[in-house]
Amino acid sequence: MRNIVCIALIALCFSVQAQKKELRKIDKLVLESFYDEAKDELENAKNLILASDDKYKAQYYFYDSKVSNELKEFENAINSLNSLNKVNPNENLPTKYQQEYSNLKIIISNSIVNSAVTDNQNGDFLDAAKKLIMAYEMDKEEYINYLYFAAGSAVNGKDYESALKHYLALKNNGYTGIVDEYFVTNNETGLEEKVSQTEYDLLKSSKDYSNPRIGQTESRFPEIVKNIALIYVQQGKNELAESAIKEAREIQPDDVSLLLNEADLYIRISNNSVNDEDRLLYRNKFKTLMEKAIQIDPDNGILYYNLGVIYAEQGEFVLAKEKYFQAIKLVPDYVDAYLNLVSVILEDETAIVEEMNNLGNSRKDDLRYEELKEQREDLYRECIPLLEDLITVSPSNIDALNTLKNIYGVLGNNEAFMKVKAKIDELQ
Repeated sequence: MRNIVCIALIALCFSVQAQKKELRKIDKLVLESFYDEAKDELENAKNLILASDDKYKAQYYFYDSKVSNELKEFENAINSLNSLNKVNPNENLPTKYQQEYSNLKIIISNSIVNSAVTDNQNGDFLDAAKKLIMAYEMDKEEYINYLYFAAGSAVNGKDYESALKHYLALKNNGYTGIVDEYFVTNNETGLEEKVSQTEYDLLKSSKDYSNPRIGQTESRFPEIVKNIALIYVQQGKNELAESAIKEAREIQPDDVSLLLNEADLYIRISNNSVNDEDRLLYRNKFKTLMEKAIQIDPDNGILYYNLGVIYAEQGEFVLAKEKYFQAIKLVPDYVDAYLNLVSVILEDETAIVEEMNNLGNSRKDDLRYEELKEQREDLYRECIPLLEDLITVSPSNIDALNTLKNIYGVLGNNEAFMKVKAKIDELQ
């Protein structure tokens, strides 16, 4: 019996020594950054070490997690870290590894995210989305931003089902992505500078800086709801799209971004409609929301422009002109507003020319012809200052230059005609 016990003790000692030897070998390879070789040793020693005490298991999982991360085998890195967390690493890991262990989660998550960034840059959007979800699932509360970025990558990769799933999870969690931002004004330059929180705490009392303030980033909530709605539209689920964005607006009724997102949704549905009644219905919904948006944000030139487009589409040219003029007043270099305004003014030209062409040769017809000719020229004269202003803010705009040249030609202003023609020839 004593011999049996002795043999068992010898076998146990041999096993322990073998485990220690393997771990020392792995440790040396890791220290020298021979990660492929370390991975092979870990695989060879796996059964031996994982059948032993927790203190050896802890070292094994620590090495395996670290090595897997270095080799970009992120799934295994996470699995080994999870296994390590289950064997009481604060007691079972050697002291020299404790600090590195405490940072291992963030090291792995940062590696995964950096790899996802590279994937996105290379156009590998679905791989990026998968990695970002892996990072998110490491700590769903702390790393929820990664779920947001994963949804964006899924959209870019046209995996709309996954993107929708992620966006809905964000919405249901009330995610906004809002974070504090820190600013101080440099007294020497007079410019406000964005700084980190640590820098802010140091500089806010400095004589070299003044006007410390804490701001916040814009909420991502409106964008999330918009993307949910757009995916539903892409899937042909218009009712769900409307419901999603209206629900969000009930939560934030005065949010202009959400209001504009709802308006944008109606335009998209309208553009996709094959039914004329539906198309008009959603056009009118868009128009109503634009009017409301202007009440909330009356200095936003883009809102007036968008409303002008709808009024012009619906033949309400007087209102369209009014909105385009207001857009230009608020945004003096708004090229599209100038072009659309000129186009609306010239809408009457078609009817004038048609009537002129249908006139006969009687004295009455001749008098009417002269009246119509004067009306047509009045339209051109109304457009000239607008086109000249447009060319001032956009000197190389060929459309504006050609239109102005043609107007001068019809009006018989040869000097102005040749001047504009020379500009066009120079550009072309």
